[in-house]
Amino acid sequence: MTTGPVDEGSRFKGTIWALAPPLVAIILALITKEVYSSLFVGIVIGAIFAGDGHIESTLNVMFEGGFITVLSDSWNVGILIFLVILGTFGALALKSGGTRAYGEWALSHIHSRKMAQLATMVLGAVIFIDDYFNCLTVGSVMRPVTDAHKVSRAKLAYLIDSTAAPICIIAPISSWAAAVSGSIDDAGLGDVLNPYTLFTQSIEYNFYALFTIAAVVCIIFFDINLGPMKKHEKNALNGDLFTVPFNPIEKQKSEEEEVSGKGKVIDLILPIFVFLIPGCIIGLMYTGGIFDGATIQDSFANCDASVGLVYGSGIALILTIIYFMLRNVLKFEEVMNCLPLGFRNMVPAILILIFAWTLCEMTRGQLDSAGYVKSIVSDFGGNAILPALFMLIACFISFSTGTSWGTFGILLPIVLSVFEVGDPLMIVGVSACLAGSVFGDHCSPISDTTIMSSAGAQCNHIEHVSTQTPYAMIVAAISFAFFLLAGFWQSIIVTVLGIAATVAIFYILKKTQERNPEPSG
Repeated sequence: MTTGPVDEGSRFKGTIWALAPPLVAIILALITKEVYSSLFVGIVIGAIFAGDGHIESTLNVMFEGGFITVLSDSWNVGILIFLVILGTFGALALKSGGTRAYGEWALSHIHSRKMAQLATMVLGAVIFIDDYFNCLTVGSVMRPVTDAHKVSRAKLAYLIDSTAAPICIIAPISSWAAAVSGSIDDAGLGDVLNPYTLFTQSIEYNFYALFTIAAVVCIIFFDINLGPMKKHEKNALNGDLFTVPFNPIEKQKSEEEEVSGKGKVIDLILPIFVFLIPGCIIGLMYTGGIFDGATIQDSFANCDASVGLVYGSGIALILTIIYFMLRNVLKFEEVMNCLPLGFRNMVPAILILIFAWTLCEMTRGQLDSAGYVKSIVSDFGGNAILPALFMLIACFISFSTGTSWGTFGILLPIVLSVFEVGDPLMIVGVSACLAGSVFGDHCSPISDTTIMSSAGAQCNHIEHVSTQTPYAMIVAAISFAFFLLAGFWQSIIVTVLGIAATVAIFYILKKTQERNPEPSG
């Protein structure tokens, strides 16, 4: 991402103050429960720091170097277009009656809250190609199912989020594999290291991702509701899926008054699973050179996720419109009305993303947070506690900045420089860096994946963050402990023990919860 103008003499650039704007935004959002103003305050503080307090420089940094820069970035624009297209898919599925028909079908085949949550997890694991695609697709498909079984939108958002980044980071074929391989290659060790091979080797020790998946299974089967999630699940059983004043149901009901009576289950399943998912996979491979002779692995490793998702989803949308017209499910005018409706439904997510990207640009591009991090860790030598230390640093950066790709882009070259090539600790160190990066992407209020999980579940964003944070913190603590162990003992046995420890800890939490019974179903 290019950066706009900045006062090169800013006293805050490359210092610990570079991390202050996102931290202020996060703290304000958690306190006030209002995300737009909190992010904007963070942006203003970042612009003041980058402009070194000068009014003209501050305004230039905030608008030209901030908002205009992120909105002129081709990657960001591609993601926004992809969001609007998926919003249109949702509107078409609703108008056609496909969503209603699917909900009725699911209600007759999925008979419990546990089954509804497990189905959500399985679908999230299956859609491992890209986290953005995962969040919105799983949300669109599973909302009718989880609503029918009175699963709170906060729990749905948690399930979506926990099978997005944590799944993608351990998927050998995904946009994340490409991003990690690229960051490893940037370290300049391409002559002695195969970036893709090093990524696949890191999967074994990516404790946060693996333990998160184990935790989700435990949470579903043990029905564990911690912290604010208790209230959301209790209210959901009483018919309130949202708990806070964030309720799109009335809007949906008014829209469903005009729903086509011709809609069937196939009108939801075919557009998503025949047009959209294969289309996006082909789009990703196309941008990676699959039609120019590249192998499937190389096409994913070299893909442009933003462009590929737009190509795939755009073609899928055209095919879906043709399909609905041929089926005579919707009239042409009704189809066209779904375009602005889909955009309208995505406006909250789009606004939050723009603010979050701008704040990230303040932190990374204008205030050089990467330079500050490098100054802290560049003098470390290789030793057994470094993987755990790298995880902590990655957790802090990714949570503060809301970007996992930016975090491992900063840290991976440093990790590779402090370990000797061939040292088993190098793989553990890379895994720790990726694990910490995913932690922030998973639960930071300003993470794009967290934002899109909220959008996919149609859940209040801050409620999603506050309800999933206790689970994420527990898994992060377990991961840190086992990175300390892995620093001294590099073996798959450590990973197995960590998964067993995760299950045991959540089982203990379940027994503790039983002393004060929570809703079950």
